[in-house]
Amino acid sequence: MLLPIYLYGSSTLRRQAEPITPGYPNLKQLLSDLWETLYHADGVGLAAPQVGVNIRLFVVDADCLSGKYPDGKGFKKVFVNAHVLEEEGDLWAYEEGCLSIPKVHEDVKRLARVHLRYCDEHFVEHDEWFDGIRARVIQHEYDHLEGRLFVDKLPSIRKHLLKSKLLKVSKGEVAAAYRTKT
Repeated sequence: MLLPIYLYGSSTLRRQAEPITPGYPNLKQLLSDLWETLYHADGVGLAAPQVGVNIRLFVVDADCLSGKYPDGKGFKKVFVNAHVLEEEGDLWAYEEGCLSIPKVHEDVKRLARVHLRYCDEHFVEHDEWFDGIRARVIQHEYDHLEGRLFVDKLPSIRKHLLKSKLLKVSKGEVAAAYRTKT
């Protein structure tokens, strides 16, 4: 089922997400809905808080980025109860966008590597390092679990210049090719 994606300005995007247990009700259906919504919206990642479900869950599929970033090829994963343990490496800028902030793209600087502890959809625990575009996508989606958005990482002057665009998004005055909710 296609789920509406909450837009910038919604309080649900600013809450810290809660961990879940293996008995979380209807997890399989929620995952199916997240994948369907992600692909319909032509996204690379989608976090549960973006669809109004305040749990530590996100999905990523970076395969569409593999033309420019070969490490994105075949990178499709579910992340449950993820926690960043460390970040390291050089800062690198990349033009990010977000399904919760349609039509806004800005260069965001992030560290090149991230060390993550998470569970997969079967609650098998993993402890891994990710780098390159994989790290970038994970860091972006992980921020949603912490109630952060990519625009929070922008310099003050860029945020100021985006103020009117962000206000329009928060009012739902933006055309998206997918269902949204304010």
